[in-house]
Amino acid sequence: MIRIIRSFILILFAVFLFAEVGRASETNSPEGHTETTKNFEAGKYVIEHVSDAYEWHIATFGETHISIPLPIILHSSEKGWNFFMSSRFHHGHETYNGFRIEHDGEHEGKIVEVNETGEVIGVPVDLSITKTVAGIFVSVFVLMAIFLSIAKSAKKNTNQAPKGLQNLFEPIILFIRDEVAKPAIGEKKFEKFLPFLLTAFFFILVNNLLGLIPIFPFGANVTGNIAVTLVLALFTFFITTINGNKHYWKEIYNPDVPWWLKFPIPLMPIVELSGLITKPFVLMVRLFANMMAGHLIVTVFVSLIFIFNSLMGVEAGLGVSPISIAFSVFILLLDVLVSFIQAYVFTLLSALYFGMATSEHH
Repeated sequence: MIRIIRSFILILFAVFLFAEVGRASETNSPEGHTETTKNFEAGKYVIEHVSDAYEWHIATFGETHISIPLPIILHSSEKGWNFFMSSRFHHGHETYNGFRIEHDGEHEGKIVEVNETGEVIGVPVDLSITKTVAGIFVSVFVLMAIFLSIAKSAKKNTNQAPKGLQNLFEPIILFIRDEVAKPAIGEKKFEKFLPFLLTAFFFILVNNLLGLIPIFPFGANVTGNIAVTLVLALFTFFITTINGNKHYWKEIYNPDVPWWLKFPIPLMPIVELSGLITKPFVLMVRLFANMMAGHLIVTVFVSLIFIFNSLMGVEAGLGVSPISIAFSVFILLLDVLVSFIQAYVFTLLSALYFGMATSEHH
């Protein structure tokens, strides 16, 4: 079994590196034609790899782009609701129904509304299903498939030793309950917050791991999108704020500190109030930065092959490729560990915030 898992991981890494090399070896010119690696733009390639998109790019063979179009949902004050597929933009180089994707300027990467002469006249409300949103749907489907199967197995095999997926996930669930929720929140109150903590942990963990698999429908950098981590942090913020008891709010507005720290300038209340914002902010930035960094570093190492190729010739590109690939594999292995650590840290800090909000005065 261990040999099968090792082989599977090696295959994934090989596919990932092949896909990255294939994507990096050709870039698109403004006219839509492919150029050689002599004009390779490393910065553009790296940013395009980690940023969101209106289509799911899979591979490029010559001048043929293989991608999955995604639904575009727009609301314009002039044209109302508009529904169409992203393939209408023909990889972003055409205008469709008065809309186009901007590639530079103030609205770079966004869909804008244009008039007949091509002048931008507004930015519509964009509710499109982007690659990140599609990745979230995939991860939700994976989570539902896993845990519905586990629930069915647990119900069927009552009072029996767990098997299969239940045997794999049950120790993780018990670890979050006994080593995270109970110590941080308390024996009497942890059950109220346990569903959210388990949901947050497995949602982050699954998205972190799926983002490392380069095969469609996986590979979306969901937790490397700051909008996603912002929503997760806001959930923690609102749950903490709503469940805060009298002692929690007293420590914010009237903490037990010397009077000169509260009068005439309310220094400590200002510090405590700022903590309400910095705590979810730290949650958001920590998860986003760590998961984004892994993808950035891998794409930078892959780009080195083509940078050396364009500067010093094919021999230099071939010479640096073993080092580049070795470091890429190392970073990918490190990202697997980081995926577990970041899911644990987010869950632990959320539990600590809940415990602080509900603790009684001693």
